[in-house]
Amino acid sequence: MLNKSILVFSIFCLFIISLKAQEKVIIDQVVAVVGKQVILQSDIESQAMQLRSQGYYTSGDLKCEIFEEMLYSKLLVNQAILDSVQVSDSEIASEMERRLNYFINQIGSEEKLEEFYDKSIPEIKEEFKEVIKDQLLSQRMQQEAASDISVTPQEVKAYYKSMPEDSLPMINTEFEIEQIIVNPKTEEVEILRLKDELREFKKRIENGESFAVLAGLYSEDPGSRVKGGELGFVSRGDLVSEFSAVAFNLKVGEISKIVKTDYGYHIIQLVEKKGERINCKHILLKPKVSSHEMLKAKHRLDSVRTLLINKELTFKEACWKFSEDEETRLNGGVMVNPQTGNSRWEASHLEPKVAYAIKNLEVGQISSPFESEDMNGTKVYKIVTIKSKSEPHSANLKDDYQRIQDLALGKKRAEFMEEWVAKKVKNTYVKIDDDFNNCTFKNNIWKNL
Repeated sequence: MLNKSILVFSIFCLFIISLKAQEKVIIDQVVAVVGKQVILQSDIESQAMQLRSQGYYTSGDLKCEIFEEMLYSKLLVNQAILDSVQVSDSEIASEMERRLNYFINQIGSEEKLEEFYDKSIPEIKEEFKEVIKDQLLSQRMQQEAASDISVTPQEVKAYYKSMPEDSLPMINTEFEIEQIIVNPKTEEVEILRLKDELREFKKRIENGESFAVLAGLYSEDPGSRVKGGELGFVSRGDLVSEFSAVAFNLKVGEISKIVKTDYGYHIIQLVEKKGERINCKHILLKPKVSSHEMLKAKHRLDSVRTLLINKELTFKEACWKFSEDEETRLNGGVMVNPQTGNSRWEASHLEPKVAYAIKNLEVGQISSPFESEDMNGTKVYKIVTIKSKSEPHSANLKDDYQRIQDLALGKKRAEFMEEWVAKKVKNTYVKIDDDFNNCTFKNNIWKNL
């Protein structure tokens, strides 16, 4: 199998649609069949092109490495379908957004991403929906196959002792951070303004103007605005509950009343309904927060910070009493790293504004209030404190048991999956094109198939 860094990168490479500097025509053909799954020559050529463009080097045959990883992935997808393993539309949509956000952050903006790929965001989403579905099925199948694999403390210790000293992973400085968030209040006059504007849009549409044109001009949902507000076919699970409750009860062509969600205020028009899936358009307007309310939120946090500095409250007590972030309020404000699932953060993984706020803090010190954004892009104010900070060091059982346990578990699961794949290959139709018979595979099960 490809090493971890290549696996991660190859997932992102599937998003590359074209490299203008390396345009070339690829004559396509099926180079492998795994059950009912196929691998195309173009799939391999495309990934190889992207890896080379990023300066990746391997001492082996790059196309053979990619091909072997694809064989493994297709086997998992084929078995997932046989075992009725499923991923939901909402999971696919969430993963799509995560990857798009990664590329948008890398390239600078949605507009630059669309310009580079010569496709709109909705077109990119549509093109790679099946790709992401297969990747999630592959991951889900692997998780289910190895779900019963675990490691005992004795196995963790044995794994640690078996590692050469110069192979122990280096642990960078890591922080545990707690936060208190205050949401600036939206003034009633601003909400009334938005509602009046949406009512006016609805009236104009009912009088013959185009919903799509108005959405393109005024909607504040960048993902759907470029398609005239159209979301494409979605299920209930793809939408927030307030939105879906209204949208699924509309008649085709009907325009909804004003709907409030965490994202803002909407009007919705049903385009088409197929069973439990609908296609609809919407116009989203987000309320603007006045500078006066922003200042009030900052002053409120200044007061909370004073209470903390004077030790009139613990951070946990202040968080429970004053924080308006439901994600962290009840756990003392502890920020959980979504990449690892634990509370440890390297500075490079933090939101830039948080990283800057803790730059000169010592453990236990509290930052000044600073402006940030929540997951919906809404402006908030927050204060943070460093709960703990580790120095760079080689991994050891005392400080990094969880990390070493994860490594030991990963190794044991990898060994299990190698045996699992060998068994499944025997009972799965696999046909490999002669052009790849000379590949030196890392797993010999792909030989002579």
